[in-house]
Amino acid sequence: MTQRTTPIEKQFDKKGPKVVEALKRRHFDAYYCPTGEEALKKVLSLIPKEDVVAWGGSATLAQLGIIDKVRQTNPVIDRDAAASREESLELMRRSLLCDTYLMSSNAISEDGQLYNIDGNGNRVAALVFGPKSVIVVAGMNKVTKTIEDAEARARYIAAPINVQRFENDNPCNLTGTCSDCLKPTSICASMLRTRISRPAGKIKVVLVGEELGF
Repeated sequence: MTQRTTPIEKQFDKKGPKVVEALKRRHFDAYYCPTGEEALKKVLSLIPKEDVVAWGGSATLAQLGIIDKVRQTNPVIDRDAAASREESLELMRRSLLCDTYLMSSNAISEDGQLYNIDGNGNRVAALVFGPKSVIVVAGMNKVTKTIEDAEARARYIAAPINVQRFENDNPCNLTGTCSDCLKPTSICASMLRTRISRPAGKIKVVLVGEELGF
């Protein structure tokens, strides 16, 4: 493992392998990569060259350059190439039958559970069923002590930040904080706790010892 020197790097490098072991006990395939460069290599090594690949919206994947690399190496279902909202939704539906699906997670508890919030439901749907393999890439900043903390992080930290990417009048877009709204445009429509990978190994988690995403 790469030797790193800052206090937060040292903390990540000590905690990360322990979270990986917790994930493995829950039947996830799991890996800890200290740096984004190592994580990129690991993710690409987990995708067979013949696999059709799709992905959910993720700042983490973009930050690591994973999507750009996959476009060069694999056939893809590219939702970002959609010319209309209707085409984008159709590509999201097709993505549920891809071979490998890429996403991040809003939060991961230290005991190895994933917690995700979704507006359209395409990410959580793919995580539950459809793609043959799901690769979850997450920075160590998304690791929380408990699953309750993971839900709180997803709802009150990740969601209000993520909604800033969209043009709407959701309360958190205006105030920066969650008000538990019932707006039709809420990105908190579906909330999913994933406590084990079923079947075993279908979900692969790559933890990165950096602060990535929201």
